[in-house]
Amino acid sequence: MIRTVALDVGETLTRDDRYWAAWADWLGVPRHTLSALVGAVVVDGRDNADAVRLLRPGIDLAAEYTAREAAGRGERLDESDLYEDVRPALAALRATGTRVVVAGNQSPRMGELLRALHLPADLVATSGEWGVSKPDPRFFTRVLEVSGAPADETLYVGDHPANDIHPARAAGLRTAHLRRGPWGHWWADDPEVRAAADWSLDSLAELAAIVKA
Repeated sequence: MIRTVALDVGETLTRDDRYWAAWADWLGVPRHTLSALVGAVVVDGRDNADAVRLLRPGIDLAAEYTAREAAGRGERLDESDLYEDVRPALAALRATGTRVVVAGNQSPRMGELLRALHLPADLVATSGEWGVSKPDPRFFTRVLEVSGAPADETLYVGDHPANDIHPARAAGLRTAHLRRGPWGHWWADDPEVRAAADWSLDSLAELAAIVKA
């Protein structure tokens, strides 16, 4: 029985196109160059931010983030950034009586932007607001604190094996790997990811059937 579904954000609910394009523009490099480097770190299983570090070795990402915000070129989010299945899928989950939590590795500012979209969710929280990021086990402790359900009745949904699936499973949560975005597609058929995921999804629309089973 699944009583709570918690979902990652980037490339689970939202497209990362705008995010990476903004970084490329800020760094003054062609967008396709940064996109290619994102692909390279995905294949290597490295941290997403390493794509930026490959362009600017030694870069202080926190300082650059602050500078972007100060220059009026910080994070942006609107309805066009959501994948098409997000609203209907979350609404369908809530219609079953399932608690819906959005929790991902994002900044406090992104938390504000996500809440401004008024998603069909009971709670929206980010790592920046919690002060701990995936894959730290304490992140999933926080997920369980807001879940309102035991670990084996809480399902975490995400595209990233190292940040989402493996640590959520280690914390005792049920897991669903989403074939979406670079990480989701590249690692979808990896044997270890398949073994760690209770479900493998092509769309969030499949979640309602899972919680009703």
